[in-house]
Amino acid sequence: MYTGFRKVALAAALVVAAGTAEAQTAAWQQSITQYIESQISNGPLKGAVVGVCAVENGKTVVSYNASTRMVPASNMKLVTTGAALRAFGPEYRFKTEIGYTGSIDKDGTLNGDVYIIGGGDPTIGAADTTAFKADALFWKWKTILSGAGIKRINGNILGDGSAWEGGLEHPGWEYADTWTYYGTGSSALCFYENTIDLQVSAGAEPGAPVNMTQTYPDTPWLKLENQAVTGPAGTGNSLYLQTSDKSTEATLTGTFAVDRRPKREQASNKYGALTCAHEFYKNLKATGWEVTGTYGTPDQAGRDGVVKIGHTESPVLAQICRKTNVDSDNFYAESLLRAMGEAASGIAVYDSCLVAINEVLEDIVPGAANGIVQKDGSGLSRASSVTPEWMANYLAAMSGNKAFVESLPRPGEGTLNTLKNLTPWKFRIKSGSMEGTLCYSGYVLDEAGNPRISFAILTNNAAAKASQVRPALEGLIQLIGKN
Repeated sequence: MYTGFRKVALAAALVVAAGTAEAQTAAWQQSITQYIESQISNGPLKGAVVGVCAVENGKTVVSYNASTRMVPASNMKLVTTGAALRAFGPEYRFKTEIGYTGSIDKDGTLNGDVYIIGGGDPTIGAADTTAFKADALFWKWKTILSGAGIKRINGNILGDGSAWEGGLEHPGWEYADTWTYYGTGSSALCFYENTIDLQVSAGAEPGAPVNMTQTYPDTPWLKLENQAVTGPAGTGNSLYLQTSDKSTEATLTGTFAVDRRPKREQASNKYGALTCAHEFYKNLKATGWEVTGTYGTPDQAGRDGVVKIGHTESPVLAQICRKTNVDSDNFYAESLLRAMGEAASGIAVYDSCLVAINEVLEDIVPGAANGIVQKDGSGLSRASSVTPEWMANYLAAMSGNKAFVESLPRPGEGTLNTLKNLTPWKFRIKSGSMEGTLCYSGYVLDEAGNPRISFAILTNNAAAKASQVRPALEGLIQLIGKN
């Protein structure tokens, strides 16, 4: 009798506990819905399109417009980096090969050209801490030359980026974006993320020319024309360096307000392979190597008969993906996408790259095409779209990939430095933003630091400033993390 009574009491207690847990979950879900609707009706999200989805233990626990296709902006990098890690593995390294044409005399003179053959490494000459320093990389290339018996070069230094076919940028990007550092196209052989640094400052008065000096890297073949003028106080910065891969002329246009401080302005460089060859050429000369020729890029006939004598490798893919997500690096993301296309089909044009990544995504989330339209690797394309439901389930499927989870920044890191109220150890989140769009997707972590909830918060067509929308979304992330 006593034992039976204990069993009945225990069963009753479990029923009560289950009922209490269900009630708490229902109240949590209702609080999230009410919060979203309050931000839409009276808050900074008024008039915006908002979609939210959260998944826990394979079950959707939050759903608000979750099947609506929306522009993800840089949340698309989650898709690209995850697929790259799945396709190549976290320890994968890009290779850059060194070779030569011609012959080597007994005294160590190469009567021919040195080739730098790009294999898609996006970190060559990059300024971030992930990349190897340019001088250290050049030292390795010189070691390879020395190891082949080459002591002097009676020829040219040629940068070969021919491994990737097609244009540098996605054809659907807005034209003005392709002039900027964040719209720089990727290439099989690059340098300094294919950007140019300019130092700019206002003229003495409105209407005066803007002061401009190119600081790094050196591109002597590029003819810079300065048409930019100093604007009135308060008018900001609208400078663009208009460049093209069809011309060696570039024009600085726009205005720079008279009350703005001097700054570094970064712009797109369409000649990554040539810049890499030039920088290595300068380094050789500066360190005592005799080079009788010049620098350049080879034609197709010149690539025949290249003797490959060694290679260098990039940092591991896990590090590159973390840099991509923490700093929201468009150039790295596009390089990863094009590398997948090249690996899958030997063709790095965007159509082939998207076919390749879709095959990987289908393996991660079966039926992937039903929830995502991907046009590029970075999310810069306004034609890309994804449903919050698909993104949350994709993140859930990737939650066991440690390298991927750790590639997402914590609050306070990188592009999440504006999230002030989220506990860093509790979240891994990727932001995504462009005009009218602000998105946050990622994970709520358990006490051991493992993903517990995957979520996607996408907002489009917001009229309020991002600085106003951001606190509202931060509050929503906090609510999701309370379950």
